Amino acid sequence: MPKVDILNIKGENVGSLDLNETLFNTQISEHAVYEVIKNQLANKRQGTQSAKTRAEVRGGGRKPFRQKGTGRARQGSIRAPHYTGGGVVFAPKPRDYSYKVPKKLRRKALYSTLTSKLNDGDLVVVDSLALENNKTKEAAKALKALGADRKAYVVTADNDKLTYRAFRNIEGVDVSSANLINVYDLVRHNKLVITKDAIAKLEEVFI
Repeated sequence: MPKVDILNIKGENVGSLDLNETLFNTQISEHAVYEVIKNQLANKRQGTQSAKTRAEVRGGGRKPFRQKGTGRARQGSIRAPHYTGGGVVFAPKPRDYSYKVPKKLRRKALYSTLTSKLNDGDLVVVDSLALENNKTKEAAKALKALGADRKAYVVTADNDKLTYRAFRNIEGVDVSSANLINVYDLVRHNKLVITKDAIAKLEEVFI
């Protein structure tokens, strides 16, 4: 069973914690991580792009010149795609890019990412993120003491508004509750800073 040190917000070791093997000691599947991240990015797409086809562009109703006798190629409309101001070939239209991936694949990707964070030394477990005055300056100081002052993903057990307010304005830092943790945010941040209560919540929600 993997074990990790528990730190306080000053970066001092205050104990250790046995981690769940399913979450933090699984066989890593890079393909599962890739598929889930691709799915998350696709689901975020607005899909509001739109352009007009030749049938929708204003004008072009009259034949520009007669069919024969000019020596030029025959033309039916000045709104054809090869004309300036003409329509777009296979014009993009608003669409929904979202799709679903199997629950088992999502879980496999999450387990793989958490295991990678532990193996790479990018998992920081803290006993609590409670700050004296809940100021951003204090939050930045705490992250520096924890060695996570660059692109940290801060995870709490519940939706902690005070912690969110303290950390939200730090560049490169995102805050989430344990039940909303996701693979894309785990991968794009250098460090995972998580409370010991949040780890218990992960075991409760994702196993």
